[in-house]
Formats: sequence, structure tokens, C-alpha cells
Amino acid sequence: MVNTVLITGAAGWLGGLLATALHNDPLTPDVHLILADIVEPKAPAGSKAVLIKADLSDKAQVDALFTTKFGVPDTIYCLHGIMSRGSEDNFELGVKINIDSVRSLLESTRALAKPSIKFIFTSSLAVYGGPLPPVVTPSTIATPEGAYGMGKLTSELMVNEYTRRGWIDGRIIRLPTIVVRPGVPSNATSAFISGIIREPLKGLEALCPIGDSYESPELSLPSWLASPETTIKNFVIAKHVPAEKFLKHTRVVCLPGFTATVRDELEALLKVAGPEVLKLVKFKDDPINRRIVSSWPPAFDNTYPLSLGFVVDEGGMEPIVRQFQKDVAAGIA
Repeated sequence: MVNTVLITGAAGWLGGLLATALHNDPLTPDVHLILADIVEPKAPAGSKAVLIKADLSDKAQVDALFTTKFGVPDTIYCLHGIMSRGSEDNFELGVKINIDSVRSLLESTRALAKPSIKFIFTSSLAVYGGPLPPVVTPSTIATPEGAYGMGKLTSELMVNEYTRRGWIDGRIIRLPTIVVRPGVPSNATSAFISGIIREPLKGLEALCPIGDSYESPELSLPSWLASPETTIKNFVIAKHVPAEKFLKHTRVVCLPGFTATVRDELEALLKVAGPEVLKLVKFKDDPINRRIVSSWPPAFDNTYPLSLGFVVDEGGMEPIVRQFQKDVAAGIA
């Protein structure tokens, strides 16, 4: 049985990891990958893939994703988007990419694909804001306090509506902040959460925009986190969850994660790499960054996603920092 999967945003870090994971997934045999992004993606070694450089804000180019030699995909992973700080600083571009292009992809799916196609949309905990309960549950109302969260929530509502009407089999996965991201810093408000681990472990200085020193009380700011390895496992699991297992009124699932403060991160860095590495973290408080990150919820109830088969990291920050240290030493981070 051929499994055809379209990934938009496939040139990004997560898109590349996902393509490789699907290529190696025993539950997705004979997978054909349609990989699309604003720059040409790379195919996993040995995979069957079509690589497409496409402007996903152009409806004609979106339609063309369904007419490759692999035909209409069975599953779509909608990963593309403008990150949080980029959306905040350029509202028009954020709307164009995070809302308008997602709607174009949904419309192309509706017009050119069979109704049973799985449409997996990656959302974010940035959809939350305002007064929140100590622990977010599936019934907690999303009220974003930033342009990125607004765009994600708008597209979530469309995915739910297209699913309700039977046009797609939508699956909305709200991602925790992923730590540690390799590569160069991204234009995301949460980028420092990886940066204060990644750069010091590479012998480079990192800027922490929360607090003005290691003693600052602002370092108690908590975040909801997950490792890259666990996140990619959950991306693949999202494809295999039976449709009838989701809640009837929504396809939103907040992926499992754990809570850690900025201080927890720095203490893990100190324990794993020592005080000289920790000294590479510099502090300069950024009120805009702190306001946006502070509006995101720090804890979720993992019961529902775990019941669907999703998985969670164990052990907090320290094993994640140790794993990234090994990746740096191996030259793969």
C-alpha cells in the first residue's frame, strides 16, 4: 500500500526531521513524500520524494502540490508559518502566511482531495493568554495575546470547521516550546529557551532576555517544554490516531510536555557542563519578549493526549541538556 504524505514547511528543521521519521516509520510503508517550502527542501536518504520550491501564499502553487507524479496525498502536515516575534513585528506578513496560506491549502485539499485525507496542523501554546488556570485542560478557552497565537487560533478554527463539514480529517496539535533546537537562532519569541543551552554548549555567548542577572527573580518564569525527539514521535503518532478517538467537538490536542523555569534550564546547564559554560549566558531583560512568553500557559493536563497514544519526556531538563551535549560532540547539532 502506497502512503503519500505532503509536508509544507519541509525545509525547516522540524520538517526535515519529520520527513526522515516518516521514511523510517514501520506503520507508514512505501511512503511517497511531497516536500514543499519557500526554499527547496532536502529528501531523506533513500526516500521516494518530490522536492518543490513554492510560495505557499500563491494559490496556484498550492494547487500544484496536489498534481505531482505522486498524485493526491493521503496525509498533509501543515508545518509552514512565520514565527512568533516575526508575526508580532510584521502583522501583515503573519496574516498572509499563518492564516491566508493555510486557508488556501485547506481549500485545495477540499477541492482536489478525497474527504478522508488527514490534515495535520501544527499549532502552538501561543493561542493562550489572559487569566489562566494553574493547569490548562482541553476545556480551557484560548485567548491569544500576540499576533502569532491569533493566527494559529484562526487557522485552528478553520481546520475544525472543515472537519465538521466532512471535507477533511483534521488533527490539530498544539506544540510545547521545543528545546533544544539546533542550528541558528530563529525569529521566535521563545528562541532564547533553546539559545541559552545551545550556544554555551558550543562555546558561544547567549543572550537571555528574561531578567538582568543570574540572581533575577524573573528567572522563575516557567515554560511548557518538550524535546525534539519526543515532538517528532508525536508528529508521527498524530497520523495514526483513529479519527473516532478524538473529542467530538474539537480536533485540538495539546501535545504532552513538562514545566521548567528559565532557572531550571540554567541549573541543568550548570550541572551538565559546569560554571565556565554557564558564564557564557548574558542577561538583558526584554519587556516585549517577557510579556509574550509570560502570557503562555506553564502547565497542561497530559491525560487526554496520553490517552490517544502520544508520549511525554521523562526526567525534566537535565537529560535533554545531556543529549544535546552529546549531539554537539558528535557534530550533529
